[in-house]
Amino acid sequence: MDIPERDATRPSEQEAHRLDQADPGHRHLFHVPPADGGRYPQAAYLAGNSLGLQPLATRAELLADLDAWGRLGVEGHLEADRPWLPYHELLTGPVARLVGARPAEAVVMNSLTVNLHLLMVGFYRPAGKRTRIVIEDGAFPSDSYAVRSQARLHGLDPDATVVRLRPRDGEDNLRAADVLDFLAAEGDTVALVLLGGVNYLTGELMDIPAITAAGRAAGAVVGWDLAHAAGNVPLALHDWDVDFAAWCSYKYLNSGPGALAGVFVHERHLGRADLIRLEGWWSTEAATRFEMTPVSRPPATAEAWQVSNPPIFAMGPVRTSLELFDSVGMPALRERSVRLTGYLERLLDEVTAGRPLRVVTPREPERRGCQLSVRIGGGSAGELTKRLRHEHGVIADAREPDVVRFAPVPLYSTYHDCWRVADALAATVEGQT
Repeated sequence: MDIPERDATRPSEQEAHRLDQADPGHRHLFHVPPADGGRYPQAAYLAGNSLGLQPLATRAELLADLDAWGRLGVEGHLEADRPWLPYHELLTGPVARLVGARPAEAVVMNSLTVNLHLLMVGFYRPAGKRTRIVIEDGAFPSDSYAVRSQARLHGLDPDATVVRLRPRDGEDNLRAADVLDFLAAEGDTVALVLLGGVNYLTGELMDIPAITAAGRAAGAVVGWDLAHAAGNVPLALHDWDVDFAAWCSYKYLNSGPGALAGVFVHERHLGRADLIRLEGWWSTEAATRFEMTPVSRPPATAEAWQVSNPPIFAMGPVRTSLELFDSVGMPALRERSVRLTGYLERLLDEVTAGRPLRVVTPREPERRGCQLSVRIGGGSAGELTKRLRHEHGVIADAREPDVVRFAPVPLYSTYHDCWRVADALAATVEGQT
């Protein structure tokens, strides 16, 4: 469906409703919070890049797993309708399809930063002059803490070891070309490249295949934090030759606060005896797990990176959400995302003109997911989001001091939500004279 170009007149609420009828999405499959202000009963929820909404199916599916515990006790490991012992295998196929992996390359476990550490134990092996870790200067703080602590683990100075690539002066986004130039010039000093697939602050989608190819050509290991990419943009991790990746599932994957995360390890690394891993009960082959032998026999799959038995009641919501993505499909979601985000962008263009507001997300659809970040001039991002919520029923996300993030998630956001964002900003932020 083509979105009509608009002139500079006031955006039309009727047009937003018309677009929703033609391109409805899947809002009916989710719980939408009530509005905390304004004149509409439901919130315009554009904070799915921070925490996704709850699918309607999650409660019943989770209760069914709880009922199995009550009915069967320990026998639920083998006799539940969804037996707990192999439960994590129910997630493997859907999550592999979501990120463009082969089933042996993917597993759901732990949380994002824990998984990054488990992966870096084996994949960050500094030696000689090849010691540096490359991240973006605008990386999420948890990634910065993680790589600095990995440098210290090897007795290295994190200030000298961690390279933080910055955007050019006067620009908001790190150019992929600048990453490639750095790797071409200094790649022989780099042990690990670990970038965010989609930047959490600006919403920029990095050129994952090009950077991966450049990093590997330079002799470095290339990993990706896909917290803001998984469920947001199409991924092809196997075909792109990514060494490893990790992501959370509480944002675009709608699996609940603190939900279990995912891991990808390329098949060329599976079964490698020389690759160091931290091991535990679930690292060994399932067929030998209850032999209680003292030496692990890890499978030649990503499951070898597991340590502990999975928390079943935390896996249930992830499984439910992944089944939803499997049924809708990322290609269809991406197509709607481009339409919906483009519509919001055009509305914001009208509102930001003459106001101390500026969209810092790249304008090219191929360089972003479904997030548009707005930098405000003067005032506090947190205070603005409070006003948007309590005065207009618009829920967005603030990153202090001056960035407000709006995520029109294609699964459940509507064109009318986008219209409400623009209308609320126009009413809340005074124009410049």
